[in-house]
Amino acid sequence: MSSTAASTKDSVAPSTWRKVSVRIIPLIGLAYVVSFTDRANLGFIAAPMSRDLHLSSRQIGLAAGVFFIGYVLVEVPSNLLLRRFGARIWIARIMITWGLITAATSAVNSAGTLFLARLLLGFAEAGLGAGILLYLTYWFPRRQRAWAMSLFILMTPISAIIGSPLAAAVLTWGQRVFGITGWRALFLVEGLLTVVVSVLIFCFLPNRPRDARWLEPHERDGIENVIAAEAAEHRANGALSGLWEALGSGRVWAMAVTWFTIAFGLYPLAYFLPTMIASITHSIGPAGDVSSVLLSAIPWAAAMVGLLIWASLAARRSAVTATMIPMALGAVGLVLATLASSGIPFVLAVCLSVTGIVCAMGQYWRIPAIGLTGAAAASGIALINSVSNLSGFVGPYITGWIETATGSFTYALLTIAILMAAGMLVLLTAGRRMEQLSGSRP
Repeated sequence: MSSTAASTKDSVAPSTWRKVSVRIIPLIGLAYVVSFTDRANLGFIAAPMSRDLHLSSRQIGLAAGVFFIGYVLVEVPSNLLLRRFGARIWIARIMITWGLITAATSAVNSAGTLFLARLLLGFAEAGLGAGILLYLTYWFPRRQRAWAMSLFILMTPISAIIGSPLAAAVLTWGQRVFGITGWRALFLVEGLLTVVVSVLIFCFLPNRPRDARWLEPHERDGIENVIAAEAAEHRANGALSGLWEALGSGRVWAMAVTWFTIAFGLYPLAYFLPTMIASITHSIGPAGDVSSVLLSAIPWAAAMVGLLIWASLAARRSAVTATMIPMALGAVGLVLATLASSGIPFVLAVCLSVTGIVCAMGQYWRIPAIGLTGAAAASGIALINSVSNLSGFVGPYITGWIETATGSFTYALLTIAILMAAGMLVLLTAGRRMEQLSGSRP
């Protein structure tokens, strides 16, 4: 790191970073909480919805996965539009659209209408995750990004922890309160909640540090100067800066493969974990639906604790190493889950797996931010996220297909573990090369 860049970084006081974190991360985190909850709600209601609409596990997996078709197609253009119009307007627009579609999903009456609703939801929600990741690069330089990204990813287990009791409550009381079946009421409640959060985003989210009226003028200037100096440093070390340069980069595509394998480990668990728990504990009926949903919150609670601990430990390690170690633990946990013969060992194994995967997610995004800047950051981050999110389609569908064919989730979990191991090999090569562009260790 150059002496000029280092002195610029040191010009921003730690209290300023804390102020930014308190103001920015809870707001974008709330947006991601409702996003992940909306995306994963099929897992909470798979059993009762399957009974009402006569759906198989393969159809549930397809309904979960078809969401990502629109998501993948629109994500890169969405991030470019966010860069043009600003995060406040664009993220609010995304959330209002998907909130209305989620609420309308409460009226589906067949597999076909469910597939259509999920497809439209993917188009509507595309760009949120990649947009938030891009937005964080406007506020946090590399030194602060290790914990800032982890705090953002922390919203994944928080959303599952919040979503589980919310789903259980609506499944129990939805008929009495709303006059519709519990799983339909869940779509309605989550859709309306998303619209409310979109209003908060529009009113309170600043586009850039220079727009934050709650920062002092010298704080705004300091952060802007830090980000500009680091971008210049990265460009000098060979970071990509052009739109088409990023889209055609082999390094970017390789990093997309790595993120694909990490996400592939998470999505089947997000969608099928309550069903897996119900299967291994032999819980049947409405009471079993609620208990399995509540038990599915335990691994996410473990992941939340693990993520906070690992964010502190990982700051002293390279981004690749900090991602590799929890990825390995995630794969091991999946293998151990296949050996479990009862509910408690299974939940404990899944705790290890989910914790490893979520910790890897928190550290992974330190790597692309080093090798991408400017328009390349907007397009490259969106490309990585969109290509990798094909796992959101492939993972749940393959999981449901294998369970339907074999009557068990065992081989599906082993498949996920093998793919994660392959992703670790890609990370060792492409990730190390991307990391070299920083010119220094963390």
